Amino acid sequence: MDDSSPTLSDGVRAEISRRRAVQLLGVGAAAVAAGGAMTGTAAAEVPPNSPSGLVAAVLEYADRWTNAVGLRRLLEHAGFTVIDLDLTKAPTAQAQAVDLIAFGSFTNDSTDYTDPYGTYVKAHTESLRAFVRGGGVVLDLAKSDKPGVGVPYLPIWKWDYNSTAMFAVRTDADFTKVYRVAATHPLVSVLPADASGQVFTGRSVTASWESIGAWKEMRVLLACAPGTSGFPAALLEGRDQVVSEGKWVRDGKGRYLVSSLTVDKCYNTAGAATQSAAAIDDSRRFFNALTGYVQAAKAGSAPALTVTPSLQAGPLVGHVSETTARLWARPGLDPGTYGTWKWEVKASGTVVKTGTADVSTANDNTLLVDVSGLQANTAYTFAITSTVANAPSVPMEGSFRTAPVAGAAARVTLGVGSCAHNVPNSLWTRAKDEGCDGFVMLGDTPYADMGLSGAADELDRIRRHQRDFLAVPEVANMVRSMPVWATWDDHDFAGNDTDGRASQKFNYRKAFVDYRANANFGHVTGNPTQLLTGRGTGEGVYTSFRRGPIEVFLIDPRWFSNASTGVCMEPVQSQWLKESLKASSATFKVLASGMVWYDKIHSEKDDWNTYKNEKLQLLDFIRTQRISGCVLLSGDIHVSRAVKNFDSTAADPLPAGYDMWEYVVSPVHDWTIGTTFDVTTSASTGLPQGTRWTPNPADPVKWSKDEPYTFLKLVADTTVTPATLTAQWINRGGTVLHTQTRTITELTRP
Repeated sequence: MDDSSPTLSDGVRAEISRRRAVQLLGVGAAAVAAGGAMTGTAAAEVPPNSPSGLVAAVLEYADRWTNAVGLRRLLEHAGFTVIDLDLTKAPTAQAQAVDLIAFGSFTNDSTDYTDPYGTYVKAHTESLRAFVRGGGVVLDLAKSDKPGVGVPYLPIWKWDYNSTAMFAVRTDADFTKVYRVAATHPLVSVLPADASGQVFTGRSVTASWESIGAWKEMRVLLACAPGTSGFPAALLEGRDQVVSEGKWVRDGKGRYLVSSLTVDKCYNTAGAATQSAAAIDDSRRFFNALTGYVQAAKAGSAPALTVTPSLQAGPLVGHVSETTARLWARPGLDPGTYGTWKWEVKASGTVVKTGTADVSTANDNTLLVDVSGLQANTAYTFAITSTVANAPSVPMEGSFRTAPVAGAAARVTLGVGSCAHNVPNSLWTRAKDEGCDGFVMLGDTPYADMGLSGAADELDRIRRHQRDFLAVPEVANMVRSMPVWATWDDHDFAGNDTDGRASQKFNYRKAFVDYRANANFGHVTGNPTQLLTGRGTGEGVYTSFRRGPIEVFLIDPRWFSNASTGVCMEPVQSQWLKESLKASSATFKVLASGMVWYDKIHSEKDDWNTYKNEKLQLLDFIRTQRISGCVLLSGDIHVSRAVKNFDSTAADPLPAGYDMWEYVVSPVHDWTIGTTFDVTTSASTGLPQGTRWTPNPADPVKWSKDEPYTFLKLVADTTVTPATLTAQWINRGGTVLHTQTRTITELTRP
């Protein structure tokens, strides 16, 4: 007879479980499992709930390491009718009407969503969201076994020009303790806790819990460290949004529960207990409380949800040269206790560099590591860990490759993108899969001005936008694995179509330098001849980097600009750019700007045509100094284009001495404006207002595509003769939208 039989008393079932534990675990382990070792006394068995009429569809597998199960059994104890989740059908098309979808811990046995769990949640993403909006609950206990694994079905909704997303980033760190954060929440208040707030104290394994390192638009209920910050998280609650009076509001009935807890793994497949009586009682309390929680969600009366800000971001690999690397992270822990962190860099598994770095409270509790003495064109891994023993920290690990030796024949691939929301997006994974050696962010990465009009806590909210962006699972995985350089455009500078007169630019600059790791950030205030390599107060964010045969100059067209006077770069930045271009020995030189170099042909002024004199002076400098290999790079306009700005067949002379191509890449997100658009004023083009403008063969736009989710793959190759620079626009599905190759001969003045 099975020990779950309803005809057996609680005491008899407990004794059968104890005997089976002795048989399966051995006498010593069974003694720990008996309940007294952790708590001092054996717990009384929590009685089952009465049948609730609720139905749970369950996907559950035995833990491959311990052979443990328990989700179905615990839900039945809680009063649910349990059915197997039919993986071929949406939540609303199961064999019975379902109130709860429950994924047991370790149901995902891959990290790329190719297992049954992964294929189901990807195939039924919209159905799962609709299920929750209608009052259903999804309990997801799946594990990561790899850092930076997201939950793909959590909702994304639109607000104005930006998107907001709910996401959770699982990590593979193991923790032995878990604590209450939302102590009065119905799923938490039922759990016995000690004086420190620790719950689930009766677990009989050494490391019971994995963690959630970052999240957005979710509330932390339980965490792996004491305190109210909720970091690292162990149980998250999320709520969908619906449209009300034309606005998105957080009033979806149902709930998402995402956890790192193995509270379901209480028995082996033979039915014997694998945890102590106290631990099983805690699990029963949790699932018994889940019954009332699901009933409340179904009725639209589930607890109100207040979002808990996510604290960790990174690690991020910043500027990497032949012999140096900048590493950045926001550990997320109290800097008063965890202010100093140790780091090590390895090559082929051998530690080659070590040191410590302090968290900077002035830079939003982030740290910056400068590593020197590295070898060129060499692969490295790194780890940043706490210097405090047993710190509740998620390992911050990553990798990078140093730049090839300047002048040596090499092939270097850079990814480029602009206009990205703080939402999960497989484009970032595509950039990795395409073999990019590094990535250049051209601005509006992210839309840091979302919802900030007149906000009293402006700086804090800008920083949160930056933090949320770097915590997006796919972004997090990319920035920890390759060097990333960045400039800004209007929405991460001060707001739409703003220039250097914007007073709020100072807060945006502070947040930008807090969350990036360029080689420098403009120049020192009061000392324009000195580039600012630190993260203090400065002027602008312009910078450059060299990677083998290509050098990229990230121009700041915002900080110094004034559209009314036609000044853009201001003499200091202009002089820096010209001197740097003249001194560069790179075969190819990329002049990168968030805003486009050609005229947008409508009323907006944030393009280089507003600053035409400065642009022509720069191009003339390239011509007179015979600087070869130059191309222009831009984003911003939500359309990708290849623009032949100064065509040798045109009536105007060639200011640069050769055809100057511009590669426009936009957007990373899903919102495009199309290759045609409405002319907003007749004065801007001479066309009647409302006219649809389309490029024609006489226009400088030679190729245009209104394709969402697009990045540019830029390949500089000096292993061939003549050397080539190839630009490919690629969408996140891997489709090559357009390819253009220029040789160094074509980019040289005759």
